[in-house]
Amino acid sequence: MVGVGTQMIDLAPGPLKDWAVKNLGTADKPILVGGVLVAVAVFAMAAGVIGLKRPRVALGMTVLLGLLAILAAATGRSLATNGVVRVLPGVITLLVATAGMYLVLRSRGYSLRGSRKQPPEADATATSSLTTTGSPTSGASATAGQAAGAEIAGTEAGTETAGAHAAIPEAEAPSGFDRRKFLVTTFALGAVGAGGAVVSRVLPGGVDEATRRAIRIPAAASRAKVLPAGVAANVAGVSPFVTPNKSFYRVDTLLTVPKVDPRNWELRVHGMVDRELRLNFADLLNRRLVERDITLTCVSNEVGGPYVGNARWIGVPIAEILREAGVQAGADAVKSTSVDGLTIGTPLQALTDGRDALFALGMNGEPLPFDHGFPVRMVVPGLYGYVSATKWIVDFEVTRFDDFSAYWTDRGWAVEAPIKTASRIDVPKGFARVKPGPAVAAGVAWAQHRGIAKVEVQVDDGPWQEAQLADEAGIDIWRQWTFRWNATSGNHTLTVRATDKTGQVQTADRAAPRPNGSSGLHNTVVMVE
Repeated sequence: MVGVGTQMIDLAPGPLKDWAVKNLGTADKPILVGGVLVAVAVFAMAAGVIGLKRPRVALGMTVLLGLLAILAAATGRSLATNGVVRVLPGVITLLVATAGMYLVLRSRGYSLRGSRKQPPEADATATSSLTTTGSPTSGASATAGQAAGAEIAGTEAGTETAGAHAAIPEAEAPSGFDRRKFLVTTFALGAVGAGGAVVSRVLPGGVDEATRRAIRIPAAASRAKVLPAGVAANVAGVSPFVTPNKSFYRVDTLLTVPKVDPRNWELRVHGMVDRELRLNFADLLNRRLVERDITLTCVSNEVGGPYVGNARWIGVPIAEILREAGVQAGADAVKSTSVDGLTIGTPLQALTDGRDALFALGMNGEPLPFDHGFPVRMVVPGLYGYVSATKWIVDFEVTRFDDFSAYWTDRGWAVEAPIKTASRIDVPKGFARVKPGPAVAAGVAWAQHRGIAKVEVQVDDGPWQEAQLADEAGIDIWRQWTFRWNATSGNHTLTVRATDKTGQVQTADRAAPRPNGSSGLHNTVVMVE
């Protein structure tokens, strides 16, 4: 099911993916899984109905469904690197489903020749009639007459009608049908299927939550700067300055979150380098670690959307790994690969220009959560995640953009994607009711690796008025703002815009996320009464 679902994600048209992210949010994956389950159930029901008259067709449909599951696992992205493990769930599904369909058909008295088997008693009766009279018609008439006579005799003797009816199902049961054996076989097939599913998950060597939490990340040699006292706007409802891990947005293409065992994890650094490196988790823990506050943004984020968050990351500087490997002349990109085979292309310059690009091991004081890339992921300030934030990373190839294309660029997204200057109104929410008089609006603004210089708010069609900025924690971190205004009766529209430290004012031109990030000004309507 996971393999089929992942293939559906990969093959889905870009506009359909965009619609799902925009309208379904984090519910897109459960809905997809539910849809696959419903489709499989409908297919199975259809096979069962067809099997009543055409058992060979039903068996063929069952085999086809299993083969499709195997093909999806063998040709698509998979969390397992071992080919046998990748197709194991599909093989088990094929065997169990085929055996189950075959036994069900046999138990109901159907042969694979397409007809229902007749009970031996019926055959014996027909043969006896032919032998006695030499005519199948006269034999049938005799049998019918005997049955009628028996029924009359039974009625005269006071035989209960209910008793006669109760005997009918036994008479219709195929010869040799053993209900107990059928149930035992059914449960056995279910156990085999469940056991195969468990084995297929255990073989890749995943770990549980307790194992992840037990990991101790050493203190960073370079600690994050002490946050100014005024980094957070003191307004109820505004986004917290640090986004809790459980609330941090997650946008990826996986139906099942990888649970990679750090003891078996390895990162291969290769390509246009002088020395290929192979680093395990312990190697990274023993290197110089740095700790930084960095805001991440997803390119799928609509204007005013939720796919932005700020966290404290700890990890190994990517630039130091590249220096150790020795980047060769002519390289301008890095192709990074996740454990499931998803590829991301990142400009080499963004990893070597002095910004805090990291192989991150920790997030907000704990090892990376499984949802956010445990055991190791990339974090690169100033770039949208689809060109920088590889989670569950296992391969890091120094190369050239001309020599490869990544997963998302194959699907119509831009090759390079610096984060656009943006701002959002957190409070008041849309169509909130506000009392007349002094009122407050607040929110966040971001322009990673450029910083926010100014935020302005417009009430209806009035002039732009400067908001009060919270203290700045760094140019790679979002900045909170507060705006106080006098609310008068009626409906009002509040609009926000930001200016980054290069002097670039946030554009009012509306653009969808595809191909390199949304743009436009966020606004909200409030009702003052």
